[in-house]
Amino acid sequence: MPGPYTVQVTSTANPAPSIVERLSAPHRGPVPFSVEFFPPRDAEAEARLWRAVRTFERLGPAFVSMTYGAGGSTRDRTARIAGELATQTTLLPVAHLTAVNHSVDELRALVGSYADNGITNILALRGDPPGDPLGEWVRHPEGVEYAEDLVRLIADLGDFHVGVASFPEGHHRAPDLEHDTRTLVNKLRAGAEYSITQMFFDVEDFLRLRDRVNRADPEQGAKPLIPGIMPITSLATVRRMAELSGSVIPADVQERFAAAAGDGAEENREAVRAVGIDFATEMAARLVTEGVPCLHFCSLNFAKATSEVLERLGVDTRSALPAASR
Repeated sequence: MPGPYTVQVTSTANPAPSIVERLSAPHRGPVPFSVEFFPPRDAEAEARLWRAVRTFERLGPAFVSMTYGAGGSTRDRTARIAGELATQTTLLPVAHLTAVNHSVDELRALVGSYADNGITNILALRGDPPGDPLGEWVRHPEGVEYAEDLVRLIADLGDFHVGVASFPEGHHRAPDLEHDTRTLVNKLRAGAEYSITQMFFDVEDFLRLRDRVNRADPEQGAKPLIPGIMPITSLATVRRMAELSGSVIPADVQERFAAAAGDGAEENREAVRAVGIDFATEMAARLVTEGVPCLHFCSLNFAKATSEVLERLGVDTRSALPAASR
């Protein structure tokens, strides 16, 4: 007898536009922008998230994404809030999906739950193991091994549009940059329509990744490569995030933020935030001149810092609701 999750999933009769379609639509500012949210842990955090959501809704991002905790730890909240974004706002949500700790049947069921809420855009990630994101990755005995397998699985379930992650510095598990590039190209060949990068701190790293993909496969290199940017408002926070992702903050960037943070027991958050807005704006402006298709902002569920960067880039933010302050 068939299992509960073996029925093929099909998307809604009137599917949402794809990310590629949305990137070619009219937009404010020099290029489209998008925003990353993460599932809140409690009611207070959820209220803060929705304040940011409503602010960004007024600003008109091309899309928004909802992350998925290590080991599927936020699976239910990710699915619920992504569904609410699809049904209760005018935003176009992209739901993250990871392979960690999930059987193929569970993955099919999750894709089906997204489809039930009208979500047809999914970011397929192999994901980080629970507990120690830099620890050994172990495949679920009834799951998939690689992100490209997850891309194929989603594509087989219906009319979905799939994106993947990319890594300007190279993924921390990749032995070298060429291996990392082949992995990205394979994900794109498997059916991914675009990729969003991990946050990075040197625009040259992004540009060299773009060059490597174009050399490896010009057809795949033509697909949108979207840079991930985080306006830094806390040096301690960004150091921790870089550590967990295996990313490296360049020495000159560290020095710039450390000088702002000061030598006290507590960092000077106001000064760090000011430098962070400057730095994010500088990176974004350079990326725009280099022809990126979109700017993807890691918001940490706040709107104010990203709104300030957008305003400096020429986006009219006056019509937005008051942003949550940091």
